[in-house]
Amino acid sequence: MTISAQVSIYPLRQAHLSPAVEAVREELEAHGLRPEMGAMSTQVVGTDDTVFAALRAAFIRVASEGQVVMSATFSNACPV
Repeated sequence: MTISAQVSIYPLRQAHLSPAVEAVREELEAHGLRPEMGAMSTQVVGTDDTVFAALRAAFIRVASEGQVVMSATFSNACPV
């Protein structure tokens, strides 16, 4: 099934936000997704297996560098 996801990453107690945001982008791209980066969130469209696997990998990668909050909204109605 094709789904879309809107994802935000919030590194906690870290001096810079950019490394975490960049790491998420890299993981999404490594899974064959094309992230659309915005000021407040990133959007991706893909198969449910790919999107969930990519976000899991991204969270694990970013969480290994420090404390983080990831917020995600998923839809099977929005990808057009």
